[in-house]
Amino acid sequence: MPTGKIRTTTPDGRLVFHIFAALAEFIRELIAAGTHEGRAAAKARGRTGGRPTVVNAELLKAARDLLPDPGRSVTSIAKLLGVSVGTLYNHIPDLQELRSGQQSSLK
Repeated sequence: MPTGKIRTTTPDGRLVFHIFAALAEFIRELIAAGTHEGRAAAKARGRTGGRPTVVNAELLKAARDLLPDPGRSVTSIAKLLGVSVGTLYNHIPDLQELRSGQQSSLK
């Protein structure tokens, strides 16, 4: 009576196990090849992967102009510009220095 288990201690069990493993590896390689071909075809059509960026030079300039204002927090600047706080920190590497320089000048 079959129990659904593969006994790897017997030669026939090891054979079945190796066949299943070989089939799984083959399917994985087919998927990887198809993915690679799809990405190459999309790249040839001018498409790139990933989420489109919302950051442009104008937005960065506006953020840099607003950062020295002590009455505005980074959160309020991000909300005003329609981006997340993380986006500002990612695209303005010296944001911490700009804010800390502004804080130290208040003391």
